Amino acid sequence: PSFGFLFDIDGVLVRGRTPIPAARAAFGKLVNPQGQFLVPVVFVTNAGNCLRQKKAEQLSHLLGVPISQDQVMMSHSPLRMFKRYHKKCVLVSGQGPLLDIAQDLGFCQPITIDTLREKRPLLDAVDHDRRPNVLVSEISVVLFGEPVRWETSLQLIIDVLLTSGYPGNPYGQENYPHIPVLACNMDLMWVAEAQSPRFGHGTFMVCLENIYKKITGKDLKYEALMGKPSRLTYQYAEHLIRAQALQRSWEQPIQTLYAVGDNVMTDVYGANLWHTELAPAAAAHCRSVLVCTGVYDPHSEVALPSRDSVAENVFHGHRDFSFDPALVEPDHIVPDVDAAVDLVFQLENFAP
Repeated sequence: PSFGFLFDIDGVLVRGRTPIPAARAAFGKLVNPQGQFLVPVVFVTNAGNCLRQKKAEQLSHLLGVPISQDQVMMSHSPLRMFKRYHKKCVLVSGQGPLLDIAQDLGFCQPITIDTLREKRPLLDAVDHDRRPNVLVSEISVVLFGEPVRWETSLQLIIDVLLTSGYPGNPYGQENYPHIPVLACNMDLMWVAEAQSPRFGHGTFMVCLENIYKKITGKDLKYEALMGKPSRLTYQYAEHLIRAQALQRSWEQPIQTLYAVGDNVMTDVYGANLWHTELAPAAAAHCRSVLVCTGVYDPHSEVALPSRDSVAENVFHGHRDFSFDPALVEPDHIVPDVDAAVDLVFQLENFAP
């Protein structure tokens, strides 16, 4: 094969915990009788609340085909490349087994919001002898995903930012630029079983950014943003696609990546952004395939943004991504993931 698939999960393969019927049919076409994939496949999700091994096990059960953790890319997966932060103390925010996730990514000193709130290791800063033995420059904040108690996380993250990692101290005006913040998953909304989209981590980030600016008058700055639609995420996904092809001894170079997703503002925007700003070693093409089983609703009056119908003030993408109407136009629109696989096989003249 000279192409590979980048599959979104929520809204493409599942809605919440409910499988989308077309998913099993699609993946039955992608493997041989021994269960081996006929083309390189990577699952690129903006979820970040579990280890990739667990997500691989869930997908294997859902799709009826064996999925390895090397085929799964969580929103936080590119953090493996940020080795300069791995030995630093990091405050992590989100849900799920946060310490396990952070340690699996390479972080040696993760601290959760709950630890900060309950055991207060950084709050006892009055007695200098009992201050934590951590340099200010060694503290960072990593946002894995939306937490359960937003008010607690928002308060403590703001405290840490405004005190350079010593939230027992008074807020200081000199603490700018603030300590590094790395964020995963910028989705404003996502779909589960409910009829309308639900708040995503991007909504939590909007809250954090606006609270910080309201208090300080300055913009919250990110050391890195990852998860779709960031270039970093597609660069890492392409690396995984090529590694798969190499492992299977497929010698033909990967010419095209097909990004199959349900969200114009993440899946389509990200694929188009990557395609327009390809790295020298990147695949020749990245094509977006939009399905109608998730966030995108073909029957909605504002179903698909176009150059004429969308103004910048309704852009649902992250604050740090500029709006370009061309980036939210999919290459193809299909009913579901099964139709997406059929379309790609047809475009590539690929006969399994």
